[in-house]
Amino acid sequence: MKKNLYIILLCFLCLSLSEIQAENRWNINPDGSITWKLREKDAHQDHIEMSGLKISAVIRYGVDEKGAFTLDRSMIWPMLRTVPNNTHASLMRRFSWNIPEMITVNGQCLRNEKVESITLKGNITVNSTYHGNGGKVALTRILFPSTNKPAFCEKYVLRNNNSHNIRVEIPQSRSVIQTLPEQGVYGSYRLVSEIKGEKTVILKPGEEVAFSAFFAGYKPDEAELAMDIDQEKEAREALIADLWDNLILETPDRTINTMFAFAKIRAAESIYETKGGLLHGPGGEAYYAAIWANDQAEYVNPFFPYLGYQTGNQSALCSFMHFARFINPEYKKLPSSIIAEGTDVWGGAGDRGDAAMVAYGAARYALARGDLEEAKQLWPLIEWCLEYNKRQLNADGVVNSDSDELEGRFPAGKANLCTSSLYYDALLSACYLGRETGINRTQLAQYKKQAEELRKNIDRYFGGEVEGFNTYQYYKENDKLRSWICIPLTVGIFDRKDETIKALFSPRLWTQDGLLTESGSQTFWDRSTLYALRGVYACGETDKATEYLKFYAGQRLLGEHVPYAIEAWPEGNQRHLSAESGLYGRIITEGLFGIRPTGLHSFTLTPHLPQDWNTMNLRNVCAFGTAFDIEVKRIKQDKIEIKVSENQKQLYKQTVRNGQAVRIHLSE
Repeated sequence: MKKNLYIILLCFLCLSLSEIQAENRWNINPDGSITWKLREKDAHQDHIEMSGLKISAVIRYGVDEKGAFTLDRSMIWPMLRTVPNNTHASLMRRFSWNIPEMITVNGQCLRNEKVESITLKGNITVNSTYHGNGGKVALTRILFPSTNKPAFCEKYVLRNNNSHNIRVEIPQSRSVIQTLPEQGVYGSYRLVSEIKGEKTVILKPGEEVAFSAFFAGYKPDEAELAMDIDQEKEAREALIADLWDNLILETPDRTINTMFAFAKIRAAESIYETKGGLLHGPGGEAYYAAIWANDQAEYVNPFFPYLGYQTGNQSALCSFMHFARFINPEYKKLPSSIIAEGTDVWGGAGDRGDAAMVAYGAARYALARGDLEEAKQLWPLIEWCLEYNKRQLNADGVVNSDSDELEGRFPAGKANLCTSSLYYDALLSACYLGRETGINRTQLAQYKKQAEELRKNIDRYFGGEVEGFNTYQYYKENDKLRSWICIPLTVGIFDRKDETIKALFSPRLWTQDGLLTESGSQTFWDRSTLYALRGVYACGETDKATEYLKFYAGQRLLGEHVPYAIEAWPEGNQRHLSAESGLYGRIITEGLFGIRPTGLHSFTLTPHLPQDWNTMNLRNVCAFGTAFDIEVKRIKQDKIEIKVSENQKQLYKQTVRNGQAVRIHLSE
């Protein structure tokens, strides 16, 4: 009876998910952008984060009941530090300045706006029409952050859609705010908002006039920068194009492909040029000019080598070297976060398993990066973290910690499944990396033995029945299903995969918003959903993973809150934290294609071609010190052909069983 009820509930949930996905608000365009085309009474509000090296902006935008565009800009200047200079000490201000209200046409303000479409592709493009005494005019807004200046940029293009001439007056306008000097680490900051392109012109039918607006922030000793809207727009578009032209996913599913392309933007753009170097920051109006052992070291840094974005690789190395500052002979814990441009630390949740996170991420990053000097540079940090974890083993042979990445929001016991699983994977990666860097074979053999013992201990200690599923307890006393039971699947531990997958996708955990953190709660965090999808691919349940990935991508890319993976709900109101987009990328690289680094120039490749697809490709993969393509093609029902090419030269071609691992060696 219980089994039948479970099947009925699951079928109902899948049907509901299909119905929801059929009502997507956004659609994919041929160029990969997504567009919301307005209909009558189509009021809706959303928010998106966009970042550059010196600014981030959370843009709250939408269309009101009358069809007019609404815009509220939350500007964050990560390097304009405030007092006290803690985790959240980036200068933030909200600007709701309605620029079009400043414009007159034939002596009248623009009135009766009707938004026609909103398009996203690394910037926000809004197309509207106005009707009034001047007749009909069209307005295009293009909103985006500067790539390398502390400014948010807005380009406006006004077009005469009448059959007669119109007079357009664009004013000069400038607002300057001086913040209180005692509230700034560097004194009083200067915030400048201005309209550029002031003029009065006569537009003939079909003619256009362009102008711009900027919101910039400066330290006391900084001169204002000359801003050219077209140069700024070109730089932003060039960045987006570079990101889209590397690590290109080609599958029959446009939604999965397009969300992957968008994920590359969010994962890569959220890097800030601080006095402590290039630091990747989560964002969310809270976390800037700082790094975390989970968000950066564990989640996003292992993704950067595949993307071929040098700023991303530099930020990854920079973050690991910051953590390396804190290794010590007493084996005191690492800080969970290094904040305030690298000048301070945070560790308020105690040991979250941070050394396991760092070892896991640093070893995977170093292998995929394919740079021997970087690998040698990172080895002392990895080695120290492994020893630290060894010293934290309890009597049952699993790793003790004070909390986990949720920092006490949910119970984690004295030892949790995540920390031991990450330590296990780090030991395996260290064996591969140590061979490349000349580490003593005896030491590497010890790592291998420790990993084997740890794997057994993980099953003995955490394995068990929870809510009727023979899966894992997240911690010893745990009697509720937790989303993080997925993590063994991501590190190659498949002993309990069948029951774990049933539990993950049961109505106890799976919802229309992905996985609940704990059964019976209403809280969800995308990070565990993203890990779960990667793990379900990794263990060979390809079609189930694809079914849920398609739904997830449809929700996040084309639904009511787009276009990126989010942090959580209700906490943070589904902020677009950036490392989660890196985790989406890793579903593809490590899950769907099954790339597992085994050396600086080698990896195992385990493609999982879904039943409904005949091909899938990953092109211009910029890892292991080179660039290469992976092509997978179905030969017959359970056989696939794998091709790997480097510089248009075929390195590997083989027909294998779908889901079979093969070894790939690239040129050095």
